[in-house]
Amino acid sequence: MGGLDALRQFTLIKWLREERQSRKLILFIVFVALLLDNMLLTVVVPIIPSYLYNLDESADVEIMNGSLSPQAPSGSFQAIVSLYDNSVRLSGSNSTVSAGDPARPTPAHAPLPRNSSDCPQSTSRLLNENVKVGMLFASKATVQLLTNPFIGPLTNRIGYQLPIFAGFCIMFLSTIMFAFSSSYTLLFLARSLQGVGSSCSSVAGMGMLASVYTDDEERGHAIGIALGGLALGVLVGPPFGSVMYDFVGKTAPFLVLAFLALFDGGNQKGTPLFTLMKDPYILIAAGAICFGNMAIAMMEPTLPIWMMETMCTRKWQLGIAFLPASISYLIGTNIFGSLAHKMGRWLCALIGMVVVGFSVICVPFARDIYGLILPNFGVGFAIGMVDSSMMPIMGYLVDLRHVSVYGSVYAIADVAFCMGFALGPSIGGSIAESIGFPWLMTIIGVVDIFFAPLCIFLKNPPGQEEKIAILMDTNCSMKTRSYTTQGTYYQGDDMDPEYDDYD
Repeated sequence: MGGLDALRQFTLIKWLREERQSRKLILFIVFVALLLDNMLLTVVVPIIPSYLYNLDESADVEIMNGSLSPQAPSGSFQAIVSLYDNSVRLSGSNSTVSAGDPARPTPAHAPLPRNSSDCPQSTSRLLNENVKVGMLFASKATVQLLTNPFIGPLTNRIGYQLPIFAGFCIMFLSTIMFAFSSSYTLLFLARSLQGVGSSCSSVAGMGMLASVYTDDEERGHAIGIALGGLALGVLVGPPFGSVMYDFVGKTAPFLVLAFLALFDGGNQKGTPLFTLMKDPYILIAAGAICFGNMAIAMMEPTLPIWMMETMCTRKWQLGIAFLPASISYLIGTNIFGSLAHKMGRWLCALIGMVVVGFSVICVPFARDIYGLILPNFGVGFAIGMVDSSMMPIMGYLVDLRHVSVYGSVYAIADVAFCMGFALGPSIGGSIAESIGFPWLMTIIGVVDIFFAPLCIFLKNPPGQEEKIAILMDTNCSMKTRSYTTQGTYYQGDDMDPEYDDYD
């Protein structure tokens, strides 16, 4: 326990404890945590498919060269193709054959110069990358899925500051591993390690927000802003990764993210986790988060490969293709963070699920990168509607039906999010390889559309009578204070002294 007590006194953690009354500061910390986590999550989307394809291609060339060189008899001709002057030099003699000289035939085994096109040379190998890329992308969410049930109850007991700090440290280590990994195994380990850090930062961050923003409407607005950090990470990650990878190299984007993570890193017992997991209303909200995000999770490993196969896109364009979805997600979370409370969060989620479904079904009809703009925009905007309405309702359901301690319920929300990003890439890669990318998009689109009507059950969820009375009284008193009080605590900018002890 001595080591834990010493860690609690670390400068950053001590600062967080001293400044915890400032809700804006807490909101900023959670915003940055989600931003870095999702930048690292998405920066690999355009890098990994192309990088693994080049690794496998290089390995095949080395094997081929190793198998051919011992068999070549001495004195036989070996062709060396020059891409500089289009000539073929025969190593068995001192002669050089010009590309335009018809008198000197090229030996049958002489390699042909590679096409300068961005189209991959082997379509079959490219299709085989679906499963490998899908499993790599899914590893982070799978580890996060397994870690969340432990992090949620842990935050209920020790608070939120220490897990958030631990999350930053683990993400820094994971990012450094990504930067210098040169094999599939090391990349897999780095991606898996990121899942542990993400679990710490996201569960603790959302729980902290729910505990300091006790008014349901204010909580929805705050969570919408925090999800803006997630959206910004998703927005910046793919184009940042693809441009840096194409023009600087694989290591560069990860070193930048590692620096940012290092720079930023510079209670009563809640309802048991399994009790919350048996609540049907919490399960419906979690299901909407899971299946809504599963659509984009399936697209992340498979869309770049499909684009390389059908559109011959350049490396930097693989990340740019996700830009409309990222921008629209940022717009959606900011608009519906507050609007969903007024129009009804259940209705917002229902519409969002339907729009996600129809948008992903339209993705395969694109014939070039410009044709992806509208459907990808619809996917991102609709997922923003779902997330910004279902994340606040998870806290509301705990207030309404259980003990108002939020670590466990946001562990469930994060589990749902991770299930989408664990099952999506792993299953999606296999389906895309077996029956094709268009059918994959059709399947997940239909699933989202059929799940949408279940959101109607969240319209008026039943609750304990005394909890309903407390919520109504709290909301009314906070609204009255926000309109009548001037000065330090106007609009709840800082914690009212009566809410200081929220741990």
